[in-house]
Amino acid sequence: METLIGKHWHHLPAAEVVDLLCGDAVKGLDGFEVERRLRHFGPNVLTPPKPKPAIIRFLHQFHNSLVYILIASAAVTGILKDWADASIILGVVLINAVMGYIQEAKAEKAIHALAETMGAEATVIRSGETRKIPAVGLVPGDIVLLQAGDKVPADLRLIQSRDLQVAESALTGESVPVSKQADAAIDRDANLADRTNMAYGSTLVTYGRASGIAVSTGDRTEVGRISKLISEARILETPLTKKIKKFSRILLYAILALSGLTFAAGVLQGRAAFETLMTAIALAVSAIPEGLPAVVTVTLAIGVTRMARRRAIIRRLPAVETLGSLTVICTDKTGTLTQNQMTVQRLFAGGGIYEATGSGYDPAGEIRPEGGGEAPGLAAGSALAETLLAGFLCNDSALVHEEGRWSVEGDPTEGALLCSARKSGLPVEDEKTRRPRLDSIPFQSEYQYMATLHDEGPGRPRSVYVKGAIEAILPLCATALGSGGSPEPLAPDVVRKEAEGMAALGLRVLAFARTEIPAGRATLEHSDLRRDLVFLGLQGMIDPPRPEAIAAVATCHEAGIMVKMITGDHPLTAAAVADQVGLTKPCYGHGAPRTCVRTGRELAELEDGALAAAAEETAVFARVSPEQKLRLVEALQAGGNVAAMTGDGVNDAPALKQADVGVAMGLAGTEVAKEAADVVLTDDNFASIEAAVEEGRGVFDNLVKFITWTLPTNVGESLIIIVAIAAGLTLPVLPIHVLWINMSTAVLLGTTLALEPKEPGLMSRPPRDPRLPLLTKDLVLRILLVGVMISACAFGLYEWELGLSGSLEQARTVAVNVVVVAEAFYLFNCRSLRQSPFRIGFLGNVWAIGGAAAMIAVQVLFTYVPFLNRFFQSAPIGAASWIRIAAAGLVVFLAVEIEKGLSRRKGAGTIGG
Repeated sequence: METLIGKHWHHLPAAEVVDLLCGDAVKGLDGFEVERRLRHFGPNVLTPPKPKPAIIRFLHQFHNSLVYILIASAAVTGILKDWADASIILGVVLINAVMGYIQEAKAEKAIHALAETMGAEATVIRSGETRKIPAVGLVPGDIVLLQAGDKVPADLRLIQSRDLQVAESALTGESVPVSKQADAAIDRDANLADRTNMAYGSTLVTYGRASGIAVSTGDRTEVGRISKLISEARILETPLTKKIKKFSRILLYAILALSGLTFAAGVLQGRAAFETLMTAIALAVSAIPEGLPAVVTVTLAIGVTRMARRRAIIRRLPAVETLGSLTVICTDKTGTLTQNQMTVQRLFAGGGIYEATGSGYDPAGEIRPEGGGEAPGLAAGSALAETLLAGFLCNDSALVHEEGRWSVEGDPTEGALLCSARKSGLPVEDEKTRRPRLDSIPFQSEYQYMATLHDEGPGRPRSVYVKGAIEAILPLCATALGSGGSPEPLAPDVVRKEAEGMAALGLRVLAFARTEIPAGRATLEHSDLRRDLVFLGLQGMIDPPRPEAIAAVATCHEAGIMVKMITGDHPLTAAAVADQVGLTKPCYGHGAPRTCVRTGRELAELEDGALAAAAEETAVFARVSPEQKLRLVEALQAGGNVAAMTGDGVNDAPALKQADVGVAMGLAGTEVAKEAADVVLTDDNFASIEAAVEEGRGVFDNLVKFITWTLPTNVGESLIIIVAIAAGLTLPVLPIHVLWINMSTAVLLGTTLALEPKEPGLMSRPPRDPRLPLLTKDLVLRILLVGVMISACAFGLYEWELGLSGSLEQARTVAVNVVVVAEAFYLFNCRSLRQSPFRIGFLGNVWAIGGAAAMIAVQVLFTYVPFLNRFFQSAPIGAASWIRIAAAGLVVFLAVEIEKGLSRRKGAGTIGG
C-alpha cells in the first residue's frame, strides 16, 4: 500500500484507481481490511506538531538584550533599595514576556483550526452496505458518497458524478464553485485547481451528487500537506525587533564598558571600593533607557487602536510597525482587490455591443451602447430585451436587499444576470408573473446549459429559454434574433469572435437562446433543445475591482511599495483585474513589471534563482498552489523585501505565516487563515491594507521620535557622572535622581510622542531600507549634540548653584530640574525630526502640551514638598534658579532648530531608518 501514496491519481482512469486501492466499487472494503488499513495509515486526522513546553516558551520571552538590560536595571535599583522603581521595571519586563507568550501561543492555533476543517461524518460503502461513519475512521480505498451540503472528508478520485460542483476557494483560490466530472482526462502535471476529476478534503459540495474512492487521508491529503507547510514556516523577526535587538546589544556593551572603566578609574584614584561601585552603578542606571520598552508597547498599542478604526485588527503587536516597513504586498484577487460580486459588464445582442454601468448586485445602473450615446430602445421582443429576459427567467437565484446592502441567494453568476435585467428598466418582475415557470432542466456538466419552460397563456406555444456555455449553445442555433426582434441568419464566426473578445478581457461569457414547444406541454426534455434554437445574445461578467482598491494600489506605488496579485483564479481573469486596478503600472523607484502573468505551471519549472527574479519583475501570478505561494514569499524575502501576504483560504495559511505580515480576510476568511495571520481585515478590502501601511509608517516615525528624544537624557546623565569622576568631584545627580528622571519623563513626556499625528507626505516617500539602522547618522549626531548640551547646562548650573548657596541638595535639585526642563523643551523639537514646530504648529499635539505642563508640576512637587525632599535628598530653590533652568532649556531648543534648519538647507534626510 505504501508504494501507492505517490500516485498521480487524477491522471489515472477511475477504474484503474479502484483496482489499485479497493477492487470493488460496488461492495467497497470489508471490516477486516478497514481495520488493517486503519492500523497502517492511522486515523483520518491532521497531526498537530509537538508543542514546546509552556515554561520553555515563556522563558524564551526573556532571551533579549534589552530585557537583560532591564533585569540588570531592576537588580541595581533593588540594591539601592528603591523597591518602587525596581517593581515598575520588573513589571514592564513581565508584561512584555506575557504578551509575547500569548502571541506565540496564538500562532499554534492555526494548526488546530486546520484540523477541524475535515468533515465530521462520511457516507461510505462497506461490505456492500451504505453507512455513515465518523470521518476519522476513513481509510484509503473507502468508497465515499457525496451530495450537496457535504464537506469532503478526504482526498477522493471521483468514480461517478452527476452535476457535481465543489467550492474549492479555501484550498485553491478559485472564486466560483468548480464543476467536477469523474470521467475527465487530466494531464499528469495539471495544477490542483484544474484536477476536475478529484474532490479534496475540507472542500464543500454545493451541487449535485458523486461517488469517489479515498486516495489519501489525514496528513497525506492536500490539506494535510498545507498543515505541514504551516508548521514548518518560520516566524520571522520584524524589522523593529531586529533593529531594537541590535541597538540593545550595542547599548549593553557600551554600558558594561563604561561602568567597568568608571570603576577602574575610581579605584586608581584611590577612592573607596564601595563608593566607586555605587558610582559605576549610577553610571549604568543613567545609561539605561528604562522607559523604552514601555513606550514602544504603548506606541504600538495606540497604532492597534488607530488601525482598528480603519478596519484592520492587529493580532500580533509588532505587526503594527512591520506594516510601515513593507516593500511589497502580495494580495489575493477575489474579495480583496475585487468586490466578490459578479457583475455583467458587456453584452452582445442583435449585432450591437452594450455596456452595463454600476457594480456588484446593486441594480442601480443602466444598459447603454458601448462608447456612450443614448440608451437603446429596449422594446419588448428586441434581441437585447430577450437576452436580458432570458438571463432573468432562466435563473434559480434571488437578489436580497438587507441592511442597505444587496446580496445574492444562490449562484453569483445568476445574481449578476438578475441585476443586469433590472438595470434595463424592463418590467422583468411582471414578466416572471405573467410567464410562470412550468419545468426546467438544471445545469448539468455534460450538457453545459440550463433551460426553463414558461407558460405563455391559453392556446399559445410555450417558450423555452436556454443559457449556457457558448460551445454548447451555438451548435444548437440556426438563426439569431435581430435588433428589431425578427429572426435573421446566424453568423457563428461573428458570435465566437465577440465571445473571444470578452474572454480576453477576463469576462466569463454566457450565451442565451430560445425556442418554443407546442401548447399543453408541461415538461421539458433535452430532446426539445435539439431542434433549431434562436440565438439571442451574450452576456460577459466579471467580479469587478473595488474603486477604492484602485486608488489604494496607486497610493502604494507612489509610496514605493510593489503590489503583486497571487491567485488561484484563471490567468485571463487575473490579468484583466490586474490591468483595471493598475498593478502593471510603474512603481516608485521600481518601474513597471516586465511580465504580466505567470502561471503556477511556469513557476514549477523555475529554480530558486530564477524564481527570485520572476518574483521581482512579475505583477500577476495565477493558478498557483500553496507551496508556490510560500516559495514566492520566501523568494521576495530573500531579495531583501519586507513582504505582506493576504489571503482567506486554507491554501493561503502557510504563506500568511511565512510573510513578515500575514493579512487575513475577516468576512470571507477561514479560521485557519485568521489564526495564521498577524492582521485581520474586517471589510476584506485592499484599501484597508493601504490604510494600515500608512498607520504603520506613522507608528515607526513616532518610535524613532521617542528614541531620538529619550537617548540624549541618558547621554547627558552619563556625561555628568563621567565628568564628575574624571574631575574628582561629588556626583551632581544620584542614582535615585537618574531613575526619577528616566521613568517620570518617559511616562509624562515621552508617551505623548506616541500620540503625535502623522506628518503630511507620509505615503509619498519610498519605504525604509530594511538594512538601515534604527537611527541614521544625522540623528545620532543630534542625540550626541543634545546630550552634551544637557550635560554642560546641568553641570554648569550645578556648580553655579553650589557656589551661590553652598547647599549640595539645592545644587543637585537644580541639576535634576535642568535635565527635566531641557527634555521638555526638546520634546517639541522631536514632534518632527525635520520640520520646525513653528511650521507644523505647537497645538497639533495637545497631549505634548499637557505632558510638559504635568512634568513641570511634578518637578515643583519634587523641589518643594518636604517628604519628597527627604526621600530624594532635594531642596527648595529660588526664582532666579528657575529662570536659569528655563534659559538652559530654551538654549537646547534653539540649538536643535538651528541644526534642523542647516540639515534642511543641505537636503540631509533625518528621518530614522
